[in-house]
Amino acid sequence: MKIAIVILNWNGRSLLERFLPDLVKHSNDAELWVIDNASKDDSCVFLSQQYPQIKQVVLDQNYGFAKGYNFGLKSIEADLYCLLNNDVAVSYNWLSPMKEAFKEDELAIAQPLLLQYDQRQLFEYAGAAGGYIDQYGFPYCRGRLFEQLEENKGQYKTSLCFWASGACFFIRRSVWEELNGFDEDFFMHQEEIDLCWRSFNLGYKTKCIAGSQVYHLGAASLKPSPQKTFYNHRNSLWMLIKNIPKKYLFRVVFMRLILDGFAAIRYLSTGNVTSFFMVIKAHFIVYGSVRRTLSKRELNHQKQSYYRLKSLPWNYFVLRKSKFSDL
Repeated sequence: MKIAIVILNWNGRSLLERFLPDLVKHSNDAELWVIDNASKDDSCVFLSQQYPQIKQVVLDQNYGFAKGYNFGLKSIEADLYCLLNNDVAVSYNWLSPMKEAFKEDELAIAQPLLLQYDQRQLFEYAGAAGGYIDQYGFPYCRGRLFEQLEENKGQYKTSLCFWASGACFFIRRSVWEELNGFDEDFFMHQEEIDLCWRSFNLGYKTKCIAGSQVYHLGAASLKPSPQKTFYNHRNSLWMLIKNIPKKYLFRVVFMRLILDGFAAIRYLSTGNVTSFFMVIKAHFIVYGSVRRTLSKRELNHQKQSYYRLKSLPWNYFVLRKSKFSDL
């Protein structure tokens, strides 16, 4: 099985310098690539001089996460893609468990255990030990509910999950092409959850492979900000409209709009006026694009069993359940 490890980079020279040595050291069985989103720093020169064995695809502008990968991967031949953030440190023998896992024909997508770079005993926000969504599209993970992170005590073994983290995202090339890659309208944030949902609707499996571990610095591309709030609220609604089974569509989206309203009021009550308006902006863009988003449902076969928990906010904020095992 030919594996291509592909890093999407934008002005990340310092991160490449920091994280590439371990990647090169521990990835002998794979071909290494960097897709550069028209960086303005010297990322490409640095790679050419210091890592000539790493192949480059240089794009003419910053296309964001989704479109950047869609464009770049067209130039890369492999059986299995690993989409890897430029702020992830890999560990010894991290690839072997993945190669073994993908001997299972129905496995389409996978991630390793994702741990914090600076506090390695803790799971990392972006994917922890594999992701899920509740009925209303709120994402959570084994090892992470909202901002609450668990300590890794070996409690989470290899298991099926609903979505894999875009920080370290393995996918068969055949499935990637069947799904036409990421939805480019998303630009960044939750495009990997949407892709996993579409894969799930076609009957493929997604897993977290516990025998493989990586360490994620996190928030290197876009730190917590009003702009990130905008992407998360807009993209989550788009994802729901695209993938929710038809008989639940109106009820679930309507309830999510109400829950987003509560979130906006919470931002306002804490003085975060900009994030309040970002939620409003996200909603108006979603309203204006409903017809376009609904048209994307035509190729999907929405399955009803996409969630295992009805409401994450209810369980977390009202019932005070702070661990995945409590749900």
